[in-house]
Amino acid sequence: MESQFVLFPGRHHVLTRFQARCLAGFPDATIIWAVTSANHANTKRNPVPYHRREAAIERFSVLTGLRSLVVPVFDTAPTDRFAEVTLKNVTVATGLTLTPSNTVVACSTPAVAALYAALGFKVAPVEDGVSPEPERPWDVLLRLAAGDETWRELAHEATVDVFDRYRLTETVRSVVNDPVVGDEGGLTATRDYRTYAEAFADAAQRKWRTVRPHVRPGRIVDIGCGAGAVLEEADREPALRESDLIGVEIARHLYEECVHKKAQGVFRNANVYFYRRNVLGGAVLPPRSVDTTLTFALTHEIWSYGSQEASLRAFVQAIYDHTAPGGVWINSDVCGPDGRDRRVHLTLRTDDGLPHPVRHDLAELASSEVTAHVAALSTRARLDQFAADYKFPFTYRPVSGDTVELTLGDAMDFLTRKDYTDNWLSETQEQFCGFEFADWKSLLTDVGFELDPASETTRNDWIVENRLAPVASLRTPASEPLDWPVTHVLFVARRPLNT
Repeated sequence: MESQFVLFPGRHHVLTRFQARCLAGFPDATIIWAVTSANHANTKRNPVPYHRREAAIERFSVLTGLRSLVVPVFDTAPTDRFAEVTLKNVTVATGLTLTPSNTVVACSTPAVAALYAALGFKVAPVEDGVSPEPERPWDVLLRLAAGDETWRELAHEATVDVFDRYRLTETVRSVVNDPVVGDEGGLTATRDYRTYAEAFADAAQRKWRTVRPHVRPGRIVDIGCGAGAVLEEADREPALRESDLIGVEIARHLYEECVHKKAQGVFRNANVYFYRRNVLGGAVLPPRSVDTTLTFALTHEIWSYGSQEASLRAFVQAIYDHTAPGGVWINSDVCGPDGRDRRVHLTLRTDDGLPHPVRHDLAELASSEVTAHVAALSTRARLDQFAADYKFPFTYRPVSGDTVELTLGDAMDFLTRKDYTDNWLSETQEQFCGFEFADWKSLLTDVGFELDPASETTRNDWIVENRLAPVASLRTPASEPLDWPVTHVLFVARRPLNT
């Protein structure tokens, strides 16, 4: 007896002409497209959003005459019960119960096909059953990402049509070729986004109080908005009720939390919007359209995950370009000390932990093991571990058992990061002290901004009193004591009215 259904699980970012020929062998069956990772979009592994994939499948059905049902399957942790999970999703979404007696599974991934075969389903191997093996959908997508226009000859016209109408080729190329964002849509695979979002939320009121006097109503954009905590503060301002509040975030976990908050009615302003964009990938907003841009703890990430000064300059230029004449960019972030390249002597405690030798395998350990190892080290031993894991190599020369000579910038990069044991492998990918205030002034004026007198550097005295002074001290190479330098910058940069 012919099967009533064909279950076709997969991510289905691209539909191919070969797939159409295979499915044509089941003219009387209903094709059930189980679209996996349906809750993911704009990541290297899943660059196309579910609703566009669904649109292409529906267009495919019209063009081929095949009857289809499309079922979204949200991403799950790896499990050997993937087949059962997918089947249950189909039942919940459609009311249909798929069994080995009424369904064939179309699947070209041997490991996944084996899961269905173990349940008794007959498997149609699609590409895996042909020699020589045709290019699979992901191969076609990679051709597109590489700029190879032959992808259009391999993709089904339904995909080509949807990609062209919604300009998805540019999106896919931008996402797949992005040097900054990882496969799952975050800056690093080791960052704990829950604690990251909580820390930003806790500081949101303080941040808003700091920048509020400089905010110009109109279109207000928070780039790197995290989970939207600062925009929540702006949303509560009666004077800004007619303003557009726009959040831009690249990390998938944080962007999804922003969208969730909006759906739950957290924001009273009807003109609140969130975009998932990488600010290093090009213009985010139209030229001369933004009245206020806010960035908090972002510019050091652009420096760290991009090409340092070149990426920072491109970002500043993009901010300038989208700022309306008279508009303002307000930036708050960590900052390198004045004279960051001068040599200093850094003395560190050796009796506040263990003198374990440096480990070079932390990336292979569970995050809890990394935290336990680093937290157990003395401050002096932690410097050696930091130097081994730090993305930006630096040298230091032992002066005595507890003292080393190095640059002031490198010293402060270590001291301001040494206590981030919970996110150690993420934090060691970032440089806090690559730019000092003089560098900022030069770059901003070079691009065309005017620096407001409110712009200043500050020192976080809580960090000094609680994290630095108890375990470390600074001196010149001539043994003269040095005061702790600045750690943060706030600048207010305005685009002149006549530009």
